[in-house]
Amino acid sequence: MRTDEFDFVLPEQLIAQHPPPQRGASRLLYAHEGMLEDCRFADLLRLVRPKDVLVLNDTRVIKARLFGSKKSGGEVEVLVERVLNDHEVLAQLRASHAPKAGSLLYLADPSVYLTDPLEVAVLGRVGEFFHLRFASTEHVLELLDRYGQLPLPPYICHAADDEDEQRYQTVFARVAGAVAAPTAGLHFDETMLQALRKQGVQLAYVTLHVGAGTFQPVRTEHIHNHTMHSERYEIPQATVEAIAQARAAGGRVIAVGTTSMRALESAAASGELKSGESETDIFITPGYHFRVAEVLLTNFHLPKSTLLMLVCAFGGMEQMLAAYRHAVEKEYRFFSYGDAMLIERKDS
Repeated sequence: MRTDEFDFVLPEQLIAQHPPPQRGASRLLYAHEGMLEDCRFADLLRLVRPKDVLVLNDTRVIKARLFGSKKSGGEVEVLVERVLNDHEVLAQLRASHAPKAGSLLYLADPSVYLTDPLEVAVLGRVGEFFHLRFASTEHVLELLDRYGQLPLPPYICHAADDEDEQRYQTVFARVAGAVAAPTAGLHFDETMLQALRKQGVQLAYVTLHVGAGTFQPVRTEHIHNHTMHSERYEIPQATVEAIAQARAAGGRVIAVGTTSMRALESAAASGELKSGESETDIFITPGYHFRVAEVLLTNFHLPKSTLLMLVCAFGGMEQMLAAYRHAVEKEYRFFSYGDAMLIERKDS
């Protein structure tokens, strides 16, 4: 398939720059049985069924963006992609001249790093990323929390502020490691989660640490030539059991977000959903056979993105592109802080 088949026209004013006033105050486009229904996110309570299981991604966004300078001079910007161990990371790095292995960086706010520098050594390159080692004896996550900034997506045009610190994080975020939020989960507040439980819906969790590659459009002419980014995920045994119980009781599996979907499908690649921790570069495109979820809750995604391709694979390409045209016409809010879709799987 050609990449430009997944393109659509999106007016810039529909890209949400801030979250709604309260979690859950979003709109919800419900795609089912070839129909589109304009709803509110609160309507999710009537659209799910007792005995369904919602699978949520409990990754936590880290303060992955750092600014500073090279020891040799010149400004540098670092975006941590992955924490490797207590002191080392892989990161994207922006500088006028790429630093060589063995060079040093001093990272933090300019008013701080001259007197209290966070020293980081460049160990080398790993593909498109730089392998960095933090000199401090503290854990790198503690250092990032103190020196770093929240890495908002490139289409959000303001620097992260106090509102973003709270709202670009799900209320159930638990395991630090993501550099982007699993945005379908941002709609849920504790009241909604409690109401779902009271209604007889099970809540289960996976962990997939979302990487910066999630924002990258597919730049190849044909989608099969695209190289997918890799992400770490974990499926607890409790989640495998919750899904089995829901199916035995006649309930459905509802993946909350494309990240939850990718984790589930990766863990079920052998045909049977298995618990454990692994790496995935799964690229889900139209024609893919889904093994786990019957329903997907997700936000609206970028044109020509791997996430839009996943959505088209799940809900049917013609139907999903029509849904996106409908969403533009009805002025839904797009991307991370935008509105949501609830999609029932279209089986061929």
